[in-house]
Amino acid sequence: MTEYGRGGGSEPWHPGDPLYGDQGWTAHQTQQAQVPYAGDPQQQYAQPQEPHYHQQHTGQYPQQYDEQGYAQQVQYQQMGQPMAPQPMVPQPAYDGGGGGQGWDTGQGQYAAAAVQVDPYAGADPYAQQAVGAYPGEAPDLYTTPEAYPPPQPPGLRHLEPDPVEEPLAEEPEEEILPAADGDEPPSRGRRAGGRAKGGKGGKQKKRSGTACLLAAVVIIGVVGGGGYYGYTYLHDRFAPAEDFAGEGTDEIVEVEIPKDAGLGQMGRILKQAGVVASAQAFVDAANANPKGKSIQPGIYPMKKKMSSSAAVALMIDPSKLNVITIGEGWRNTKIYEAIDKKLGKPDGTTKDIALREAKNLGLPAWAGNNPKLIDPLEGFLLPARYDLKKDSTPESLLRQMVKNAADKYTEMGIEGKAKELGLDSPLQVVTVASLVNAEGKNHDDFRKMAEVVYNRLKKTNDVTNQKLQFDSTYNYIKNQSEINFNLKEAQAFDHPYNTHFVRGLPPGPIGNPGADAVSATLNPDHGGWMFFVSVDGDKTTFTKTYDEHLKLVAEFQERQAQKKNGG
Repeated sequence: MTEYGRGGGSEPWHPGDPLYGDQGWTAHQTQQAQVPYAGDPQQQYAQPQEPHYHQQHTGQYPQQYDEQGYAQQVQYQQMGQPMAPQPMVPQPAYDGGGGGQGWDTGQGQYAAAAVQVDPYAGADPYAQQAVGAYPGEAPDLYTTPEAYPPPQPPGLRHLEPDPVEEPLAEEPEEEILPAADGDEPPSRGRRAGGRAKGGKGGKQKKRSGTACLLAAVVIIGVVGGGGYYGYTYLHDRFAPAEDFAGEGTDEIVEVEIPKDAGLGQMGRILKQAGVVASAQAFVDAANANPKGKSIQPGIYPMKKKMSSSAAVALMIDPSKLNVITIGEGWRNTKIYEAIDKKLGKPDGTTKDIALREAKNLGLPAWAGNNPKLIDPLEGFLLPARYDLKKDSTPESLLRQMVKNAADKYTEMGIEGKAKELGLDSPLQVVTVASLVNAEGKNHDDFRKMAEVVYNRLKKTNDVTNQKLQFDSTYNYIKNQSEINFNLKEAQAFDHPYNTHFVRGLPPGPIGNPGADAVSATLNPDHGGWMFFVSVDGDKTTFTKTYDEHLKLVAEFQERQAQKKNGG
């Protein structure tokens, strides 16, 4: 037999097999109390079975029959308690449909077995049963010590409760006997029939004083350390951030705030430099100030040990930055003066260096070669903000500005566009951009102004005879920015830069154009504009014909006369 009750050969399934007739858990039960079938050791169930003999697995079987032929159902025993037997209606024998000449159904065997004494009565249903007690009967493999308990039907399944551990019986304490003379009293650790745990002779070891002291020190250290860290955590979380008071000391330090730095990073930089006491105090002060988030990157000269609010107040003022800002369209003369002032140099220091060292400051190869240039560096001091350090010098600043301008022009591709625009060199592109920047006011003006320049430079221009007639060129020569000047004097003033007197472009730029003006120069409007006038000093009006231009000029002169007379 295998563990499923099936023989090793080709025998059919035996009704005693736990899986015989099993169609799933709807009717699966064990058959531990099955009555043997007349002791036939190898009965082959070839004959048809009566309907009432085919055991229907309803959760109550196997069936036992009494002398009256009534079946009694012994319910599946659980927890060792069988249910009371219940009578069942006797079933008629099947006659085989042949007029009472059918085959033997084995009913007599059941009747004979009914009068026998139940061999399982009062026995443990899960106890080990002797194999082969009944010839031909399969051993119950669920009763072996190695087997799992028999499967439970769905209605009786439940989780077995965890075993309850019984409390250990407490050992009675031994009576302490009075000590004999010269002996120590026996220890409580002494057990009956044995020695005390303490060691030889029944004496306990005395607890070491050093061990107690060490334990106390450890406990105090743990409690003290935990208290310290707890206090530090609560203090850092809820206590006000550490801060200085006042405007700081007389010691000045330079603090550089990088681009895209947040308030936290700014606070850490200031703390590391000794300006503020803590980064958190600076962040709190910046958040409390309405302009606290407008702090610009750059280098700030700051005092040490400043209060966070004082540091924020200084940094939100752009004038406090240790920088120099070059505006779009500025002339070199203005830039030189700004550098001298910012670095504390005597007037004219930067200009002298620029004119003397122009060829050594990094100009492009196509720049600075015309001997008629007033200033070779004009147009090559790129408008931008420049951070100053303690070691900054006029020469270092000029070199940085020239490099930035050359890089920007290369990036914008002015060398390749010069010929396309009808110009002789990249220097002329910068020159046109400087004129556009000087005469225009915005990007739309810049593109139309570039168109005016290119149209007036054309050889077909018979209105101005290729003269630009820009007032900005005359003002550049005079180092002024006047609107009202004597036009006849300007037209008679002989100077290479005076476009009222000469044809074409001046020898070089008249200022330092911004990127917007350069971009407009490379991409003019193409609207056919020839003239422009700013009648109200704010808006520039462009025209294509000279007659339209004369009307606007007359309007402009009338406005200027009214201002002069106080109207």
